[in-house]
Amino acid sequence: MRIGASLVLIALGAILVWGVDYRTDGFNIDIIGYILMAVGAVGLVLTLVMASGREADRNVIVRRDDDVL
Repeated sequence: MRIGASLVLIALGAILVWGVDYRTDGFNIDIIGYILMAVGAVGLVLTLVMASGREADRNVIVRRDDDVL
């Protein structure tokens, strides 16, 4: 999941929780909104953690003995 998808899930969840005022007998729309926001937040954290790990891998300096003057 990328950052954009995570933000979309968080936004959809927030809309369901605070923007929709509709009640049903079968399921609670607020709970679905909270679940979407939680999944989006977990996806955002995982994406940022994985991106920071890739950034650290790119900055490796390799020095060979034949480059010494």
